[in-house]
Amino acid sequence: MPTDAIIVTRFAPSPNGPLHLGHGAEAIQADIFARYRRAADQDVVFVCADDCHGTAIELMAAAE
Repeated sequence: MPTDAIIVTRFAPSPNGPLHLGHGAEAIQADIFARYRRAADQDVVFVCADDCHGTAIELMAAAE
């Protein structure tokens, strides 16, 4: 990876909580920023993920 490359990531919303406007706004802002940097000829690695594992999810599944 070139030294001038940047890594852009975004917060993964937890699936055990309700979605709200902030989730969409944050995802859109991160996407716009990554696209802008690519348009400026900078190498960008945009990493997205989800958070569908962990103790909170296991406890919620057990309760339901």
